[in-house]
Amino acid sequence: MTAEPAAEETLPAIDQSDFAQCLIRFREAAIDAGVSETTTDQVLSQVSLSERVLELDRRQPEFTQTFADYFNRRVTSARVERGREMLATHRTLLLEIQQRTGVPPQYLVSFWGLETNFGSYLGKMAIPDSLATLACDRRRSGYFTGELVSALRIIDSGDVELAEMNGSWAGAMGHVQFMPSAYLRYAVDFDGDGRRDLFASTEDALASAGNFLQALGWQAGLRWGREVQLPEDFDFALARGAAKKPLGDWRRLGVTDAFGHPLSTVPVDAALRLPAGHRGPAFLTYANFDVIMGWNRSVYYALAVGHLADRIAGAGQLRTPPPEDDLRFSNDDLLALQLQLAALGYDPGEPDGRLGPATRNAVSLFQSDNGFIPDGHLDPQVVEKIRSLAATAGG
Repeated sequence: MTAEPAAEETLPAIDQSDFAQCLIRFREAAIDAGVSETTTDQVLSQVSLSERVLELDRRQPEFTQTFADYFNRRVTSARVERGREMLATHRTLLLEIQQRTGVPPQYLVSFWGLETNFGSYLGKMAIPDSLATLACDRRRSGYFTGELVSALRIIDSGDVELAEMNGSWAGAMGHVQFMPSAYLRYAVDFDGDGRRDLFASTEDALASAGNFLQALGWQAGLRWGREVQLPEDFDFALARGAAKKPLGDWRRLGVTDAFGHPLSTVPVDAALRLPAGHRGPAFLTYANFDVIMGWNRSVYYALAVGHLADRIAGAGQLRTPPPEDDLRFSNDDLLALQLQLAALGYDPGEPDGRLGPATRNAVSLFQSDNGFIPDGHLDPQVVEKIRSLAATAGG
């Protein structure tokens, strides 16, 4: 589970004096929220500023890697095999969680695999250090101040000891990498030992994941989506904005499943996703895909969760693998392209150096107006056209 994505801004560097002043504010916020002074002072007296956390926050892989880079590193044959082993080992537990939450076992195992490789790596960064650093960064101070206070409340409750509270650079922790606020709201004591322990209790961790997904609106009996094939004359502008249509409408447009079979006509709405453009795999995604996006707002992540779950349950590889020759962009490159699109009249949303939905929509509109396939994907020809027109307009 990742933290909220944020816009890139040029901000002054945080120094130790700034950090000390932040800690004073954090202490007041924690005590106002009901955290004991003892716990608050114990934790805040030990936190330190982390430049590494700030660096990682600006380079999240969900927003800077190509789909092939991201997907192929996460949905591997080794992870699929290990996931199937975990599915068998914990089947009784997973079926009991499914009875309570409606979330099938393969999805819980998939989240577990992607978040911590089935509990083999929970992260080594001190959560209070990460959260205090990010809370002191003005871009998202309010959000991370809230998460820091939540972390202090978890320690204060006795669910987690300070020495054990290690995890990701963004403050996520435990087997399923809950942010502290999610920990407080959705963690459950499934093993009955009196603690909601997402670090040492597999039972608590997986049940908490199911509880969270249920709270986000998971629909029992509905899959996440599926890989599909598009007809040769397909209008790729139909994918713009991930607009949803009934499956029957996609079927009438000539969309089939990955094996060329007609789609079902059950009354389910689906959105078309093209994470690598028209040369890559195409997916129709359903309401449970949106639930996965509630866990992590990256489309790449949600596609990886869904496909890994299918593989763990026995499905094969993608019929159309993602192209491995896609352009790779730095955050600065993408930020420049966003500003150029905006200058040309195509709204990419808040310029943030990330290829999110608003930027893809802007690219798709630009492509339609300039004779390209409007798949919202930045290939070399499209990038060169954006840059050349922006240079001409600027001149």
